[in-house]
Amino acid sequence: MALPKPQLSFCCALVLFVTLSQSPLPAQTDTLHLVFAGDIMGHTPQIKSAEVAPGKYDYQACFRYIRPILERADLAVGNLELTLSAKGPYSGYPMFRSPDALASDLKEAGFDILVTANNHSNDGRGAGVTHTVQTLRDLGFLQTGTFLNARDRSAFYPLMVYKNGFKIALLNYTYGTNGVPTQAPTIVNLIDTVQIARDLAEARARKPHFIIAVMHWGLEYQLEENAEQRQLARFLIREGADLIIGAHPHVVQPIKTETVQLPDGSRKSAVVVYSLGNFISNQQKPGTDGGILFEVDLLHRKGVPRAEVGQYGYLPVYRYMKKNASGKTDYFALPIGRYEKYPDAAPGLTPAAKTAMLRFAESVRKRLKNCREAN
Repeated sequence: MALPKPQLSFCCALVLFVTLSQSPLPAQTDTLHLVFAGDIMGHTPQIKSAEVAPGKYDYQACFRYIRPILERADLAVGNLELTLSAKGPYSGYPMFRSPDALASDLKEAGFDILVTANNHSNDGRGAGVTHTVQTLRDLGFLQTGTFLNARDRSAFYPLMVYKNGFKIALLNYTYGTNGVPTQAPTIVNLIDTVQIARDLAEARARKPHFIIAVMHWGLEYQLEENAEQRQLARFLIREGADLIIGAHPHVVQPIKTETVQLPDGSRKSAVVVYSLGNFISNQQKPGTDGGILFEVDLLHRKGVPRAEVGQYGYLPVYRYMKKNASGKTDYFALPIGRYEKYPDAAPGLTPAAKTAMLRFAESVRKRLKNCREAN
């Protein structure tokens, strides 16, 4: 006997629901877009250029052409290779002390995280370390690499970053501090493999989706990484790092994938950016008139404990210096690819500056020929 029509519709709907519920649903994938910038320097001519009135400084013009790229990142990370001071005296090389205005204008430009472990961390002595850390935090930056004291390091290291559903562990170390001792109770993270192994074990214990190590290492002005950098990179990967970003040489070094064998016999690979070069500076040596932004997408599928590297690439950045009407030099971080597409978007490069910029870009592209140039 045929069932009544309404009851037949209910049965069909029930069968349809059961069938659909048994079909696997596609896993949601979250994306985190990261941008890493190289050495942020503060030479004396840069400080003089930024002085707009006695005791008043403004660095916003330096970053106006790079700001859109930083702002489109979920997290923009830079290496602050100087100390900050509220009242001065300000100075460039060899003891970098820059006005606090630089930090506030870096925040305005779109930076979210600044790492501070480098060979100039102690240029302002203990008071400089403390002031730099406190100023950056007060401005809303995430900061790591230097600390107020042991309790501060214990509370905030490794730096855990939460964004777009991601949980990221970020670590930062330097090879040294130019012989300037760290004054207690402040702490500067030095490259000590025993301590780094402990820190990476702590990072792994916190079960992040991804671990990033930012290293101040290598030899200045060398266009290729050295054996010590490669050895340390492989050590970091074995201990848990998923991405390694390098600074200090002031020139761009290669981007490579390093592979290691783990204790269980499996193999692990990670991208290593050996040196980002300079982001903004007054350095004049060959190859120091720019650097790269490294862009990378991290991908995380729901229900999977670890994130993975998606698309990544680099953007060449040129440090353009231009004399203004007052006779002072203005400094700009200029995205080269954007200028090549839209020449009128740049601040009127002289023929000599254009030639130098394109020569720099050609050199970087040749060195990074195995890596994609981002748009």
